[in-house]
Amino acid sequence: MSLPPSPPLEGLSAIVTGAGRGLGRAEALELARLGAAVVVNDYGQPGRDGSGEASAAPAEEVAAEITAAGGRAVAHLGDVSDFETARGLVDLAVAEFGKLDVLVNNAGILRDRMVFSMSEDEWDPVIRVHLKGHFNTTRFAAAHWRGRAKAGEAGVYGRIVNTSSEAFLAGSAGQPNYAAAKGGIVGLTTSTALALARYGVTANAICPRARTRMTEDVFAGFAEPAGEDELDPLSPEHVAPLVGYLASPAAARVNGQLLVVHGGMVAVVERPRVAAKFDTAEEAFGFGELDGLLTPYFAERPPNETFAAAEVLGLRKG
Repeated sequence: MSLPPSPPLEGLSAIVTGAGRGLGRAEALELARLGAAVVVNDYGQPGRDGSGEASAAPAEEVAAEITAAGGRAVAHLGDVSDFETARGLVDLAVAEFGKLDVLVNNAGILRDRMVFSMSEDEWDPVIRVHLKGHFNTTRFAAAHWRGRAKAGEAGVYGRIVNTSSEAFLAGSAGQPNYAAAKGGIVGLTTSTALALARYGVTANAICPRARTRMTEDVFAGFAEPAGEDELDPLSPEHVAPLVGYLASPAAARVNGQLLVVHGGMVAVVERPRVAAKFDTAEEAFGFGELDGLLTPYFAERPPNETFAAAEVLGLRKG
């Protein structure tokens, strides 16, 4: 795909977490293609549940791929769920490239189990890597941008792109930890967007659908490309361009938004709206009045409306 004479991210620097494989790799490559210098972060563990020995190889391979194509990149081995590691990651971007302009939070793990069977050891690490990991990097990136603004720098530029999931939007029965973390990331994103807008920083979240190491089970029954030259509808390459756009100056007015993206489709998700409102006829509600108002209301609504919404977004197989 051709680029404008001046690449939209030229002169900018970016961090992409979890960028050694899958979606993060595609995002790092896209940001580099658009002109950004990239810090490629990954902890490099082979297990999608966060198991196995850490390895610098995945991050180093992506960084090497970027430099071989004429871009600028540096690899970073580190677990972003560790507060001091996140500080070091932001410090590395500033040391290597002079400043940080773009933060893409993507790192995550899975430990799936039904809620009635889930252990604390399956709950805590998923919340830590996804939600705390997003907070940690955001905290230090935000401090960097605020510090520059307070020092009198004009036109501070900052972009945060966080990774949520349709598991938060439509539910995922076997992933209560993952769905909760992804919902928390949306809350973190909207709060950050409000807090940093005054400094010239935007924060948005995406719900990507992509066939990666983490989602191979989820999308096992979905159609794959018919031929070698056909792009997989669930390829991470369908997601990366949106990340590049949100990281760019063109998206200056996009802030605090949630976007679903996959296979040539982008959907802007509205914030929750009030569907119905009931007022008590007395001084305060009692059981009988609530029963008389709410029970008929929900009886008239379609069952499992969450799943109806999921079908609109194309979540179901077939």
